Amino acid sequence: MSDHASQRTHIQAPPDLCFATVLDVERYPEWAVDIKEATVLARDNEGRAGDVHFRAAAMGRSSSYTLRYTYGSNPLRVSWRLVEGDVMRRMSGEYEFVAVDGYPNTTRVHYDLDIDLLVRLPGFVKRRLEAKIVHTAIDDLRTHIERLAANQ
Repeated sequence: MSDHASQRTHIQAPPDLCFATVLDVERYPEWAVDIKEATVLARDNEGRAGDVHFRAAAMGRSSSYTLRYTYGSNPLRVSWRLVEGDVMRRMSGEYEFVAVDGYPNTTRVHYDLDIDLLVRLPGFVKRRLEAKIVHTAIDDLRTHIERLAANQ
């Protein structure tokens, strides 16, 4: 059974900067504490990350997984799905960045994640892990992007 996490928030930065930051997967280790390494294995025709191999800290050990990124008709949406991983059976997710009308330097972010681990975990451990993932995906991302925006 998959677990689902979804979060919406606002970032004080333009949508293009938010999107570009998420696309810069090789820099994730600079702001996403549990990501130790991100290596782009393949790129699409526009030079964006296609397949990316990650090494991350997970549940007290090192984990490796490869994600395949896709880009749809919405220019500020990116989604991904698990190609292979050592602790996950399935994973898919997406970020979508939308300009907030009347606030040119504010972006509404929608984050979704579905994950199915290979190992069964007690409910409280899964909730703690989910909270940590969402914290990095939203709060740490927001802090990083807002810092970038302030330095422009």
